[in-house]
Amino acid sequence: MSRTIIDVYALQTVPPSNLNRDDTGSPKTAVYGGVRRARVSSQAWKRAIRLAFAGLLDRSQLGERTKRVGESLATRIKTLDPSVSDEAASAMAAQVFVASGLAKAEKKKGEVKDVESGYLLFLSHRQLDNLAAAALEASQNGTALDKARFKALANTEHSVDVAMFGRMVADMTDINVDAACQVAHAISVHPVDNEFDYFTAVDDRKADADETGAGMIGTIEFNSSTLYRYATVDVDELRRTLGDADATRAAIEAFLVAFARSMPTGKQNTFAHRTLPDAVMVRVRDTQPINLVGAFETPIRETDTVGRVELAAAALAKHTVAVENAFGERPVASWVTQVGDKTAVLADLGKAVTFSELVNGVGEQVAVALGQPA
Repeated sequence: MSRTIIDVYALQTVPPSNLNRDDTGSPKTAVYGGVRRARVSSQAWKRAIRLAFAGLLDRSQLGERTKRVGESLATRIKTLDPSVSDEAASAMAAQVFVASGLAKAEKKKGEVKDVESGYLLFLSHRQLDNLAAAALEASQNGTALDKARFKALANTEHSVDVAMFGRMVADMTDINVDAACQVAHAISVHPVDNEFDYFTAVDDRKADADETGAGMIGTIEFNSSTLYRYATVDVDELRRTLGDADATRAAIEAFLVAFARSMPTGKQNTFAHRTLPDAVMVRVRDTQPINLVGAFETPIRETDTVGRVELAAAALAKHTVAVENAFGERPVASWVTQVGDKTAVLADLGKAVTFSELVNGVGEQVAVALGQPA
C-alpha cells in the first residue's frame, strides 16, 4: 500500500547556550559514535513546536494538555451560561470526571467538588467545549453524563497537536491517539565539553565604597554546538486522525514552519541563543521514514580553514546518497533551503528554494497525495 511520509532534516548552529537542562541544571548530552554530544530532547523541541502552533493555527485547531481539566471545563461552562455559579460550574466539571472514570468522586457537604486528573490529559479545545456543553445540558435536564458519551466527545474533533504528537490515557486506552509525528533528539555533529560561566551580580543599593564583594555569585553550565535535527510525519495517519485533507495540509505546513523556527527557551535570557537553521531538507517518501543520523556517527572535526557547518553539510549529502543508493530508495520529491556557500552541497539533493517555497511545495505535494487539487 502506498504511503506518504515526510522526512524533515536540519542543521542548526547554536551559540553558547543551555537549551535543555537535566536534573542537575547541566545541558543534556548523549554519547554517540563513541563521543559525548550536545543533546536537546525531543520532548523539549516538541513543546517548542506546540507553542509555535499558537501563532500559526487557529485556536480551534489546537488543544490543551493539563491535569486541571476540571478548571478548564468549569471556565467553559461559565462562558456558555454566565448565570451558573462558580461552585456549580466546578461541580458539573467534576461530574465529567466521575462519568469518564478518570477520577473518583470527592464530596464536600454532600456535593462533588472540583477535581484534577491523576495525570496530564491532552484534549482539543473543541473536545473540551463539547464536554462543557454536554455537562451543562445534562445538569439542566437533571440527567447524568455517562462514560459512553464522554468517550464519544473526547474521541472526535481531534486537534492538530493531538494528532501530531499523540495522546495516551492509561485509564481509557480506547481514546488513545497514535502520533502521526516522530521527533528525534537533536544531537551535535561533533564532540562537546560543557563549560561553566562564573558570574557575579552587584547590589545596586550597596553604596559603601569600603564594602567590596558581589551581592550574588554563581555558575551556569553551557555549551555551543552544530545540531543535527530530524522529524518525520506520517501523512496518512495524520489524515485518519484529522479526517480532512485540507486540515492535514494545513497541519503539515504549520509543522514545517514551527519545526524550523521554534526553539526551546532554556536560559534564553542569559544566552540569547535563538538562531535559524543553516539548512532544511524535506524528502517525501512512499516507503518508510529514514533518519540519516549515520552521517555523523564519525564526529565532525573542524579545521582552521573549514568549519563544522560546511563539513556537516558535506557529510549529510554524502550519506544521503549512499543510503538511498544502497537500498534503492528514491524520494517522491525533495526540497532544500540552505544558507550561504557552506551548505551549498545540499542543494544538489533536491529543489533549491526559499523556505516559504519549500513549505508551499510540500503542501502541494501532500494535497496531490491525498487526492486534492494542489
